[in-house]
Amino acid sequence: MELLIAFGLTFFAGLATAIGSVIAFTAKRTDYRFLSIATGFSAGVMLYVSFVEIFFKGLEVLGERYGELIGAWINAASFFGGILLIAVIDNLIPSAENPHETHTERETGPLHDPQAPLPTTGEFSVISKLSRAEGKAERSRYDKKLMRMGLFTAIAITIHNFPEGLATFLAALQDPKVGVAIAIAIALHNIPEGICVSVPIFYATGDRKKAFMYSALSGLAEPAGALIAFFAMRIVFGGGEGAVPDEIMGITFGMIAGIMVYISLDELLPTSRAYGKGHDSIIGLVAGMLVMALSLLLMK
Repeated sequence: MELLIAFGLTFFAGLATAIGSVIAFTAKRTDYRFLSIATGFSAGVMLYVSFVEIFFKGLEVLGERYGELIGAWINAASFFGGILLIAVIDNLIPSAENPHETHTERETGPLHDPQAPLPTTGEFSVISKLSRAEGKAERSRYDKKLMRMGLFTAIAITIHNFPEGLATFLAALQDPKVGVAIAIAIALHNIPEGICVSVPIFYATGDRKKAFMYSALSGLAEPAGALIAFFAMRIVFGGGEGAVPDEIMGITFGMIAGIMVYISLDELLPTSRAYGKGHDSIIGLVAGMLVMALSLLLMK
């Protein structure tokens, strides 16, 4: 039963990229203020639960296994190891295909309205120019460039979603109330990612179904990655009984805390500031922390 709940929450979080794609294709206007507050909220939830709950959960488990001093050292090393892991993954993704790039109203308009004018500024301005050009070869070259951009965005999000999926899955497995909070935070963070996958693939292919499919598949990496990583841990470290040892779970919790802190500071907060105005980011951040704090207190 615990496995099903954990998998269900992870699946819900991953499905949010498809929700983002649906929003891109159906909403007449993109509510950038909502996206700003939502991503700030997601960062607040992740930061609070990482420092208040998950980090100390790892510390408790490792302290019981190795003693207070050695356990604290291992937990700190695990935390920074998680940061290093996600930073290496980030470094392998070309910056030009940043999955958190903000798209303007003119760029997203033709997704939901076939009569909307094509953009005349930014990365997609070439489409407007080439739609009036006679050279099919030139148009094809730019289509391939945009398709490559969209696929790299989908790959980037897929790679990011593996550790995020593992974080949601293991947290839910250990403590469902924490898992729910993380799943909601990651789902909010995945919505703008779904938009960012859909936009370039639609412009490259003109096919809404294909843009949606790539967006949904990038999100499904979350539950897939969680299950693969979890069962790999059971096979490698579980021995005859198949259960993951407490010390491995403790190290994993430390790494999860590090991964979530990095995602919050390096991706969510900059994205929130890019979408919003004024104090939208800090409003979302504090609201996320407050909701997470109240949730943990009420569920004690």
